[in-house]
Amino acid sequence: MYRILIADDEPMIRRGLQKLVEQSGIPLASIRTAENGETALRLIREERPDFLFTDIRMPKMDGLELCRAAAEMDADIQTVVISGYGDFEYAQKCVSYGVKEYLLKPVSIGQFRDVLQKLIRVSTKLRTESFVPVTKLESWATGLDEAVWTLQEEELGKVLERIREELGSFGLKPNRHGEVLAELHALLIRRLNTRDVFELHAAFDEAGAAAPEAAWSGFCGSCRVLFGELRSKRKGRVKDPVEEAKGYIEDHLAREVSLEEVAEHIGLNPSYFSQLFKQSTQETFVQYRTRRRMEKAKKLLQLPHYRITDISGEVGYADHPHFTKTFKKYAGCLPSEFRQKLGMDS
Repeated sequence: MYRILIADDEPMIRRGLQKLVEQSGIPLASIRTAENGETALRLIREERPDFLFTDIRMPKMDGLELCRAAAEMDADIQTVVISGYGDFEYAQKCVSYGVKEYLLKPVSIGQFRDVLQKLIRVSTKLRTESFVPVTKLESWATGLDEAVWTLQEEELGKVLERIREELGSFGLKPNRHGEVLAELHALLIRRLNTRDVFELHAAFDEAGAAAPEAAWSGFCGSCRVLFGELRSKRKGRVKDPVEEAKGYIEDHLAREVSLEEVAEHIGLNPSYFSQLFKQSTQETFVQYRTRRRMEKAKKLLQLPHYRITDISGEVGYADHPHFTKTFKKYAGCLPSEFRQKLGMDS
């Protein structure tokens, strides 16, 4: 599966290249586009592409600077420069940044396919030179499976530490860490679910964790989520722990409920609960609690018999100025302005 990024300030060129990639039939993990080098660089930081196609003349950051920055971030990103005839000599300056292929506008289907095949051949070679043996993955999965299934939290930590040390000894390219951990994660899920007792679903977003440290952090978090999910099911918990936590937060919006208090209420370790909650809601505990407070505040503000100072207390803010500041950040206006928009007196 290949990740591809196309950077060009001309919308028609971007769409045309994207269509050529899609019609090529190569397996795609993602295909993204950027209208300038600055946006492209941000997208590279979020997810390392295997192939980068970039124009030379772009606003905010040109293609030459983008090639330089991409090469510094990951030398294995294969870059193709697409330039107009007048920019060709300028484009050749990119050779010091690892650019080995050039395409002149307008790009022909034949040229593009030839270049794409070259990129795939090089990528295949790089991947075979940077791999972890299947036997090693099986060994790691066995250790994780045993620790999770028997709910040995300390042993799980030891197995993860051993995997981290051994993984580091393989000298993987940065973009391969996430791929290897995704393979290991899928293997672990299959092993746990073939026991045919509980269906476990903890996700690991390899595409969103291309940097080695981010990939490792996400992988460990997912393993611990699996651990906690299994432990909850073994206790015969009927309600989903995150839904139970949401209900508890909702019932106590009028006071400062802490993450530790909610975790204790539902019987989970605070650290594990924090990871589980964020993975399930895509928000931190504090972000979710604040959002629900502000949503309740908006409803109460529509009731004329409630004074704004009373509403502040109803949603857990003893400090009224803090409430108005938070509300403005969330709703884009002060509570009094919110009421005025509804034709009400503040």
